[in-house]
Amino acid sequence: MILFPAIDLKDGQCVRLKLGDMEQATVFNDSPAAQAQIFERQGFKYLHIVDLNGAFAGQPVNGAAVEAILRAVKMPCQLGGGIRDLATLEMWLGKGIRRVILGTVAVRDPALVRAACAQFPGRIAVGIDAKGGRVATEGWAETSELTVVDLAKRFEDAGVSAIIYTDIDRDGILKGLNLPATLELARAVRIPVIASGGLASMDDIEALAQPECAILEGAISGRALYDGRIDVAAALKRLG
Repeated sequence: MILFPAIDLKDGQCVRLKLGDMEQATVFNDSPAAQAQIFERQGFKYLHIVDLNGAFAGQPVNGAAVEAILRAVKMPCQLGGGIRDLATLEMWLGKGIRRVILGTVAVRDPALVRAACAQFPGRIAVGIDAKGGRVATEGWAETSELTVVDLAKRFEDAGVSAIIYTDIDRDGILKGLNLPATLELARAVRIPVIASGGLASMDDIEALAQPECAILEGAISGRALYDGRIDVAAALKRLG
């Protein structure tokens, strides 16, 4: 199982939000590239990056910070936030992003997701963010009527490499992962699922190490890493 450290970008800085609220942002590092290097030295094998401003703007905003990260580390990076068309997607893959995460556009234009998967096999993930079990879009600012499972099933045969499922009601507040909902999704579709939102402590790591979680591709951790609540070496060893 992959443990993904998260770098969320707001105004060029590495931040964490509380409950997806851009007004409740804590800055953890002025240099996202330096933070990426820290994660790489700690032994992480894959990095998760989100352009928060881009998610709200509908286009890349923190491109310079993303490019600095790509120059600073060798580990593969996946990127989401503000990627709403094939040209932007292709641009980021060309710059060295290993996997692009499509969120809002997966709800608004599922045909684009299918086209992207056909053109770039294995390099497209879908980000499904949920409030109260319903899919949220536009940087979590809007909630649709779609359920998480309904949206995921739309892409069952599209060639999506992974679904990143974030429980917004837990994000950034260290309440623990919503594993029941995450596992329900993972059992409902054949696409690999990554858990996100709320990972708080080594208790969550232990829960992820249990046999029923073997169907998950991995989990994303943000604030718990920055706050030192996770023993990185022990976590990476436990999750194998």
